[in-house]
Amino acid sequence: MEQKKQNPILKLVLEMGPIVIFFLAYRWAPFPEGASDEERQLAQVIFATGVFIPVTLAALGWSWFTTRKLPKMAVITAVIVIIFGGLTLWLQDATFIKMKPTILYAAFGGMLGFGLLRGQSYLRYLMGEMMPLQDEGWMIFTKRFALFFLALAVINELVWRNMDTDIWVNFKTFFLPVATFGFIFSQMGVFQKYAIEEEGEENEETPS
Repeated sequence: MEQKKQNPILKLVLEMGPIVIFFLAYRWAPFPEGASDEERQLAQVIFATGVFIPVTLAALGWSWFTTRKLPKMAVITAVIVIIFGGLTLWLQDATFIKMKPTILYAAFGGMLGFGLLRGQSYLRYLMGEMMPLQDEGWMIFTKRFALFFLALAVINELVWRNMDTDIWVNFKTFFLPVATFGFIFSQMGVFQKYAIEEEGEENEETPS
């Protein structure tokens, strides 16, 4: 089956859309009149989770529809969303959806670390199509990304265990994506140093 390239703007929308919708659903969620802050936050996060799961699956489905392939990281993320979001809805306990980023980042960090111990960059298998890099560049980027993922897992644990749900939702919606984009942007030096030039550029003749 022929694979198609995805428009970068559409790709960003599919990645960020579920997060934004989760935030909006949380803010606009109904809750019992006269509820305490704790009861309100629980009602809101359960409602938002119920919206978040199908939206995440819809984004994954649209990605398949437009490209005829499924991004590996998006598939792993969707599986964890279904498991921990489902537990949140089933047990009516916000702990599980709050733990989701911890499990996700720890899983990615651990997976990348395991690959490094084997002398391989698993990140290359996940993102190789987007960023053609030399082997050394992939190893450097993978080491840094593994540590970054583990750091995010620890930070999420600290936030959800010590802050209320309102703060955690803001943290999940704004801090985590901005931190990820900021980290990737900070690695531009690695991308430039170890980038693999396009074949056409390598064979381009110098004008006489």
